[in-house]
Formats: sequence, structure tokens, C-alpha cells
Amino acid sequence: MIEKNRHIFIQFLKTFVPLFFGLLVSWLIFKSLDFKQIMSIVRKDVNYWIIVLSLPFGLFANIIRAYRWGLLIRPLGYRPKSSNLVYSFLGNYGVNLAFPRLGEVWRCTMISRYEKIPFTALIGTMITDRIFDLVPVSLIVVIAFILNVPYFKLFFAQNPVVFDKFYTITTSVWLYVALLIIGIVIWILFTYFKEQTFIRKMKTTLLSIWEGIRSISRMKDKWMFIFYTFLIWLGYFLYFYICFYAFPFTSELGWNRGLIAFGISSIAVIVPIQAGLGVWPLVVIATLASFGVNKVDAGAFAICVQTVQAIIFTALFGLFGILALPVANKGK
Repeated sequence: MIEKNRHIFIQFLKTFVPLFFGLLVSWLIFKSLDFKQIMSIVRKDVNYWIIVLSLPFGLFANIIRAYRWGLLIRPLGYRPKSSNLVYSFLGNYGVNLAFPRLGEVWRCTMISRYEKIPFTALIGTMITDRIFDLVPVSLIVVIAFILNVPYFKLFFAQNPVVFDKFYTITTSVWLYVALLIIGIVIWILFTYFKEQTFIRKMKTTLLSIWEGIRSISRMKDKWMFIFYTFLIWLGYFLYFYICFYAFPFTSELGWNRGLIAFGISSIAVIVPIQAGLGVWPLVVIATLASFGVNKVDAGAFAICVQTVQAIIFTALFGLFGILALPVANKGK
């Protein structure tokens, strides 16, 4: 009973602490802006048909993600149904809206249940799938930097504190001392406490992750994996950038500025908060403001796009995926 209550309490914290933090950041952002003016822009100055036009690109990117995940699973000796992969991937985003990052575990659980694939093996491929998304995000940021060097020079000149903080952190001896201590602690745990239940579970998880990473080297369709990755991030970029044309103050910024905003906002999505609440608008507003967009206008863009795309649309196709899985697997 105590263990069950502890588990419920932990789940409560995992759900509501990020939500509270996201709401707090959102409140602080919009407290500093004229909210009535933002809502006036949202009601009168937005072409919602253009935002609707962006939605299929987000759905397309997530469907391709499901197919790419299938490529990671095949080297393990399994070929799950494409429909199950797609439904689980869509449902994954719906679950994440309520429980940050739990959606990834949920989709592995569903595929394990319906396709009879070991859960730990799927966890390894899922983590590999997420790790490999760091590569295109990094490339997008680098490409955006190369294509917009004058902009970044001006940005760092106007905001020297950003560069100074980064330089201070990366050159601090305490950073490397901390990394060394963490490395020593990990070595001691895995050397002298390897029979402890927690360490054994951790070792099993790490081996699963390693097996998932190794599945890339055994993959027969490496070029297809790269092609799918390109399609995914092209879809995500269009999903974001098309919305620039829905607002008069962003329609003339151009695709190169859109690439900067997309790359930086993609990093913000990594933060485990429901729909990037608070963090995503903060980054988008700051980025658009650096392009010369009025902060109130930038706030209207952020709140409108996030509400339509990340909350309403994601909830709809997430709910569809959750409901479609058991229907498509009747009798299992």
C-alpha cells in the first residue's frame, strides 16, 4: 500500500510540477505584455486558414517518424505492422500532453503488447530514435548560423551577456571537476555495487540502449533512415514556417529567419513540459523580437500557433491514435 501511494505521488509530481512551471513561465511572459492587445491581434489579424494549411505537414512528419522507428526495430528481428507504429506514435503525443515524456514509454508498451516484442528492446530503439534527432537539430542551428552570420554578430553585440555566460560556463574549472566526480561516482557504483537491484536495472537499461544504437549499424536501409530523417525535419520546418504567412508582421521575414526561429524553438521543445508550455513561447518571442518584431506581436504569434498546433491539433490526432490502436488490434 505504501509503495502504491509512493508511486501515485511520484506520478503526481511528474505531471503537475512541469505543468505548474510551464503555467508560471507563461504567466510571467504575458504579465509583462499587453494581453488585451495580444487577444485583439489573435481575433482580427490572423489568417487561420494558413495555420490550417500548416497542420498536414506536422502530421506527415509524425507519420514518417513512425516508419523510421520501424527501421530501428527490424534489425532486432521483428517487423511490426506499420499501422500500429503510426497509431502508437500519434497516441504518444497525446499522452505527452498530459504526462510529459511518458508518451514514449506508452508507445513502447503498446507495441510490446500488440506485436509481442520485448519491452526493453523497444525502449532501446526509442531512446536511439530520440538521440538521433539531436543531429538534425544541431545541423539546423549550424546552417542557420552560417546563412545568417551578420544577424548573429549583431545579436551577440547587442546581447554580450549571452556570450559571456556561455564562455564563463565552458571555461570554468568547476564544470570539469563536477564531470570528473560524476564519472568516478558512476565507476564506483558499477564496480562495487553492481549486485544491487537498482544498479542491475540500470545496467539492463543501458545495455538495451546500446543494443538500440547498434541496430543502426546492422540496419539494411541506412539511406532510407537518412531520407526519412530529412523528410521529418522538412515537415517540421514547414509546419512552423508556414505560420509566418498567417501574420502580417512575420510574413516578410523570409525563410532564413524562419530557419533560425525554428532551430532555436526546436531546442526548447526538449524541455519536459506539456506542449512546451511557457518555454516554447519564451524562446519564440525572444527570437522574433531580435528580428525587430514588436514583443506584443511576437506574443500573439506564440500563443496562437502553440494553441492551434501544439495543444488542439496534437490533442486531436493523439486521441485518434490512442483510440485507433485497440480497434485495429481486436482479438489481441
